[in-house]
Amino acid sequence: MKTTSKFVISLSLLLFLGCKNTKSNPDLASLDLLRGDLQLCGDGQFGEVSFSESCNYETRETFDLAISLLHSFEYIESEKAFVQVIDADPECAMAYWGVAMSIYHGLWAPPEQSVLEKGIKLLEVAEKLPKSKKAEQYLDAIGAFYKDWKTVDNQTRKEKYAQKMEEMYLENKEDTEVAVFYALALRASAVPSDMTYSKQREAGEILEDLFKKEPNHPGIAHYIIHSYDYPELAELGLITARRYAEIAPNSAHAQHMPSHIFTRLGLWEESIITNINSASSAICYAESVSPGAHWDEEVHAMGYLVYAYLQTGDNKNAIEQYDYLKSFEKIFPENFKIAYTAAAIPARIAVENKNWEEAANLELPQNLGLAWKNFPWQKSLLHFAKALGNIHINDLKAAQEELDLLVSFESELLELEDAYKANQVAIQIETVEAWLQLKKGNKEEAIALMTTATDMESKTSKHPVTPGEILPADELLADMYLEMGKPTEALTAYELNLKRRPNRFNGLYGAAIAAKQSGKLEKAALYFNQLIALTEKSSSDRPEIIEAKAFVKQQVS
Repeated sequence: MKTTSKFVISLSLLLFLGCKNTKSNPDLASLDLLRGDLQLCGDGQFGEVSFSESCNYETRETFDLAISLLHSFEYIESEKAFVQVIDADPECAMAYWGVAMSIYHGLWAPPEQSVLEKGIKLLEVAEKLPKSKKAEQYLDAIGAFYKDWKTVDNQTRKEKYAQKMEEMYLENKEDTEVAVFYALALRASAVPSDMTYSKQREAGEILEDLFKKEPNHPGIAHYIIHSYDYPELAELGLITARRYAEIAPNSAHAQHMPSHIFTRLGLWEESIITNINSASSAICYAESVSPGAHWDEEVHAMGYLVYAYLQTGDNKNAIEQYDYLKSFEKIFPENFKIAYTAAAIPARIAVENKNWEEAANLELPQNLGLAWKNFPWQKSLLHFAKALGNIHINDLKAAQEELDLLVSFESELLELEDAYKANQVAIQIETVEAWLQLKKGNKEEAIALMTTATDMESKTSKHPVTPGEILPADELLADMYLEMGKPTEALTAYELNLKRRPNRFNGLYGAAIAAKQSGKLEKAALYFNQLIALTEKSSSDRPEIIEAKAFVKQQVS
């Protein structure tokens, strides 16, 4: 349901009075600005901000709303709100900065050329306008990202932006918004291979100090979660995660973000609740923008929701989500988040249940109209599952064909200079090669390859789009040890997996079996009891639960 907020109502008069000024401005005509009424579900609650660099007093309310939307990554509506400020006050340089920030998604995939060209145009218009020193600094900072995009790589430009924001922050430490945007820039400039998390920790410390003073600020809460979205840091973000959804109840992304921390800590019931709320909010938004279509935030929430359902043994609800996804006919926008979830959901359902026949016969969903050729990493998820499926049903020829596909995906990503995703596929390749060697009887080589995959995975952070690997490498190493009749080694690997990924269904079950086979019956009972507790609310019918209950009952008697 579309809700007309007070912001849209107050803006209508401004547009009536001011938009004649913009249509005659040739600079604005070339910008391809996103116009239209704001589509805000609920009563438009997106948190509290007060931005000191807004322009005309009459547009301040709208400008602050635009900032709030930006802080919750509601990028489409944020840009529209900033554009409405421009239409009412074409001389507001900071509104152009706002649009440039709305199309810069620092934590996601590198922007397309059209976005970079638009950013340059926005900055060129803003340069001609009167502005304060602080506004000049904001524009100069984001300019460091957009300028020289033809010759300087994305990571270097993100680092230059963070450096400029640091200079601004050191001059304006009392300004909350400067500090918040600096912390986000710092977090965005971190590289996945830096396992010290130095930038994330620094950003988190800045934000935590601010959160004590401004507990209803959406950006502070949001970026704390992103700063601590790592196994080693997740506990630091738990209090904030539980608070963020209350700060911005009408933001689908704000409802979803707490599940990043819940997933890291294995708090599946909380993850399920927050993603159901996120998907509901996203549906509301989609109905107001494009009736009958599905927004990427809904699909993104579904990916985390399926993962959480599977960890509670709840196949029924996980499969219902997949069936629902298969019913979609129209999505927007077509992007990496939708492609990731569309490939990951069927792959997860098959391999988490060790349904290898189903895994071997997986196919990429075609109902969404995705151009799959543009998403080699996402395709690799499903083909990785197919490879494992074929190995386990002893169709090694088909498994080799899937492995060859994975190698081609890695090469494609290297050509695109996407080192992170190429490395993710490389881990899959090592894993598949390991299991192929095991099937061929080469046990030592299999363990060596699987250990390499585990080491590679431990040195690389997961992408924010995913709740976790299709199957963790160290869990697969443990499975391999168990299959080889080495339960002691398997238990060590399972326990490492559980330390990194608490409360994984298969991790707990595997640890229980390994402990049982090692003669450690007390530890086996401990893990079986954890598995039973994990699934008690889901009425799971998985055979592992029946086995767990039988073992515990036997131990008691």
